[in-house]
Amino acid sequence: MWKFVLQRSVSAVFVLFGVSVLTFLLVFFTPGDPAETILRQQMGGQTPSAEAIEQFRANQGLNDPIPVQYVDWVLSILQGDLGQSYHSDSSVTQLIVDNLWPTFELALAGMAVALLIAVPTGVISAVHKGGRLDYGSQLAALLGLSMPNFWLGYLLMLIFAINLSVLPTSGYGTIDQLVLPAITLGTGMAAIITRLLRSSMLEVLDEEYIRTARSKGLRERIVVYKHTLRNALIPVITIIGLQFGYLLNGAVIIEIVFQRPGLGRLLIDSIFARDYPIVQGLVLVIAVLFVVTNFLVDVAYRYVDPRISFEGAPK
Repeated sequence: MWKFVLQRSVSAVFVLFGVSVLTFLLVFFTPGDPAETILRQQMGGQTPSAEAIEQFRANQGLNDPIPVQYVDWVLSILQGDLGQSYHSDSSVTQLIVDNLWPTFELALAGMAVALLIAVPTGVISAVHKGGRLDYGSQLAALLGLSMPNFWLGYLLMLIFAINLSVLPTSGYGTIDQLVLPAITLGTGMAAIITRLLRSSMLEVLDEEYIRTARSKGLRERIVVYKHTLRNALIPVITIIGLQFGYLLNGAVIIEIVFQRPGLGRLLIDSIFARDYPIVQGLVLVIAVLFVVTNFLVDVAYRYVDPRISFEGAPK
């Protein structure tokens, strides 16, 4: 196990190094002078003087060579310091910490909604292949994949918040304010998991050991949920792990639609304000979350299917 953890850790370091380089260089590839743009916004649209621009660049270290700036930035990150916001002079680390939980909470709730819908639907669809339940679940999955998140969010607000007045349209802090965003975020992923789980279940149901289990007289419920579902979860765990990272990104739209705080709104606001330290810090944090999620998925394989070793070879 420790050899596996070490290998994955080394590969993660290289991935994060590449992400950090690309993220850092975004500042220099963006059109316009960030110092002039930020000062112009702070001055209400007025053109800043050359002296003010030069002073800003000196204070932020923008006059140093690019390699020097990158090394200083990385050394600060290793100390837990992601820099200071250009506009509010607040700590980027603190801003991300303050907005991390609302986004993580939304992603977890969206994942819970997706699994509550997808697992029973995928199992029923596979067990009743070719029947009405199968066709109905496939149609629902197709609709879930086809509907944009923002459209579904506004539709749910129209029905449950405006017409029925049973749920709030926006806000953060209570369970009822989380319901509509979680459903909106989880619906698209539920469609993906449903289709994948159905296909995986159908493959496992055709295996010889499933026919053997049935020939021994085991109840169909035990055959389906104990023998078939567990082995069908391997590809599903993969997509769940990957999609959880995408849920964090997908929360950007949902947070804007439902006026929730979080990393998504912070990222969008920082991009428009050209607050590059926040953008760099957020991209790096999201990359770390992706790497950690993929690592946990690899470890989960071993516990779902004991035949898979940490070295990647069957036992």
